Amino acid sequence: MSTDNNSTEPEEIYSLETILTTLTTVKNNVAKKRLISDQEPIGGISVKWVITFLISLPIMLYAGIFNPVMFEMLGIAQAIIFFVVFLSMVIILAIATVFINNNKVLRQITPSWNKYFEGVDLKLALASAGTPYTDFFKHYNIALNEGLTGKALEERLQQGFATMEEENKSLMDAMRRNDNKR
Repeated sequence: MSTDNNSTEPEEIYSLETILTTLTTVKNNVAKKRLISDQEPIGGISVKWVITFLISLPIMLYAGIFNPVMFEMLGIAQAIIFFVVFLSMVIILAIATVFINNNKVLRQITPSWNKYFEGVDLKLALASAGTPYTDFFKHYNIALNEGLTGKALEERLQQGFATMEEENKSLMDAMRRNDNKR
């Protein structure tokens, strides 16, 4: 296990509400997982700016290739080929941006998550299927409908995780056996 000697700042512990705000959107007391995590609650870039950047890339590409000067130089066939080739690069850049953004958010909030829910892997809680915690959003939505915040929300989610682990006992046992083999 290696430690990072370059980091002199102590890790900031975020509130449970802040953690959940970075990962979920809540509308009408129904939480859904964000496709692009929001860094704004933890002191980073708002998800609105990331989405604006991603939408602007193909528009800027189109404007750069199909403007009168470039279009006259390239001609229609080369302009279309350039657009398709560069658009594939833009798509790769967009996917990389989302991947890097989401991983950065997970790295920043995981220590705080572990303070609240020791032994519950955040990635497993956010996964869509095949984990013991597939009902995480069901339990979180129940807590939202009850208007729970702070310690009450934490306790409700801890009960939810215990329930999910009990319901998926065989999967949890298999995961623990697999962890012990490593």
